[in-house]
Amino acid sequence: MVEEIKTAIQSGNRFFITSHVRLDGDALGSELALYLMLKGLGKQAVVCNQDPTPEQYRFLPAAEYIVHTVDNPEEYDVGFILDCSEAERVGSILPYLTEIKTLINIDHHVSNGGFTRLSMLDPKASSTGELLYRLMKAMNAQMTSDICTNLYAAILTDTGGFRYSNTGRDTLRAAGDLVEGGASPQWISENIYESDSPAKLKLLAAAMETVEIDLENRIASMTVTFEHLRRAGATMDHTEGFVDVPRTVRGIDIAVLYTQMEEEKFKVSLRSKGRVNVEKIAGRFGGGGHTNAAACRISGNIEVVKALIYEAVKEL
Repeated sequence: MVEEIKTAIQSGNRFFITSHVRLDGDALGSELALYLMLKGLGKQAVVCNQDPTPEQYRFLPAAEYIVHTVDNPEEYDVGFILDCSEAERVGSILPYLTEIKTLINIDHHVSNGGFTRLSMLDPKASSTGELLYRLMKAMNAQMTSDICTNLYAAILTDTGGFRYSNTGRDTLRAAGDLVEGGASPQWISENIYESDSPAKLKLLAAAMETVEIDLENRIASMTVTFEHLRRAGATMDHTEGFVDVPRTVRGIDIAVLYTQMEEEKFKVSLRSKGRVNVEKIAGRFGGGGHTNAAACRISGNIEVVKALIYEAVKEL
């Protein structure tokens, strides 16, 4: 399949790149690295996302070129859908994709059943960034310092700073190669993890007051509501990383973050340690992800949603 993707890139001239709603480091780093590679090959390319780029990722090289609408999508030769286990994850960008003849999906989610003819899928990969690193190496593409920076950011964020179980030998070798190519671990980490706004700190303080620990101290959860966001002057983007906070407590196997999306609908983010498979929990409610990191959305008030997750966790 890699050879077919290489052929599509070599023969195409105009490329459309997108990823999922509520952008994270892997999605953005992967998009921008691919964009820069294509531009380096003399191709025309555009990165088009539904949502704005979160503040902590705006430092990434070429982030300023991301757009949210395009004209004449049918004129693009190839569309890349990155870090998405299903087409619907791109949100309002989906109608553009239906106009593009050749679609390529590059993704590492275990829940991806394959929705494009051309794809590069590997649930054992740490990130979509790692898969793009492999593709670029297979193409003997020029790995500029800007490309390396974007790919390193993608891998860094989806491995939790190389702390999660998806960090393998190949992941670290790729990261080392990217550093050699010009990525600065300190500069990238400072921009992503040490540049939060006061609003995020206020939101975290409010969320910490909602912490609950159950099942003999094995599951910990936090909740973020519209009221918390309003009082802190924060946005949904500011909740990134919150689910990892209760995960740091000794003895906790599963961490849960409940984020209010509508009056009676919550996004449920799940993280786990070791072999505890939270993807099974998310899958039960129509979501997906990985063994140690998954998410889903559940309708109902917060008490109903918590009860459903609690029962699913007990069964697991």
